[in-house]
Amino acid sequence: MTPRLSRLLVLGLLALLPVSAVQAADPPKEQAENAVRVLKEIMDDAPDKQLPADLLKNARAIAVLPDMVKGGFVFSGAKGEGLISIKSPDGTWSNPNFISMAGAGVGFQIGIQSADVILVFRTDRGVQGIIDGKFTLGANASAAAGPVGRSATAATDGQLKAEIYTYSRARGLFAGVALDGTHFSIDDDTNKEVYGPGITPRRIFETGGITNAPAYVVNFRDTLEEYTNR
Repeated sequence: MTPRLSRLLVLGLLALLPVSAVQAADPPKEQAENAVRVLKEIMDDAPDKQLPADLLKNARAIAVLPDMVKGGFVFSGAKGEGLISIKSPDGTWSNPNFISMAGAGVGFQIGIQSADVILVFRTDRGVQGIIDGKFTLGANASAAAGPVGRSATAATDGQLKAEIYTYSRARGLFAGVALDGTHFSIDDDTNKEVYGPGITPRRIFETGGITNAPAYVVNFRDTLEEYTNR
């Protein structure tokens, strides 16, 4: 290995340290409150900068991961935590499961950047993948950068064939973003802290499966109800 290549590898690994060594996940209450804040800030923005209303109305699930951390130099990485709710058969939204995400790739980002991430699921397949264990965008379900504006008809894939649409907001800019290769999984430890031991992800998603959900969890669910029923 040449000295130059060795230096690049060292720089790449050092740049990833802040991502892998990022502080412990925010408390569940803070995660939920930040997720609600992200939804409100985006959906109360100008109509041409919002998530398309028709995309939201037809969503099967929505995940919000506030303050995801990205970093890298030559190599890049990402880490984040958030919540995901699914739409029940009666059209209401479920209590959320807490989830975590991690990704790695190659790029030329310098430093660390915080970004809010939103995923809109158009089919049940992606949700099933998360419940069953680790889920990878692009491998377990097709994903694409989502459209922004009044209507989803301006989608980047033209015919809305993607199963999941992905978005991020950094430095005030909200836009569709490609997140292929990013891994998502249920955060069992946080679920246990919020709902108690022995509560499965499926039960959390079930209508009536949880009867003592904390107020901050209910607020996330109610906020989804508000913005998807406009």
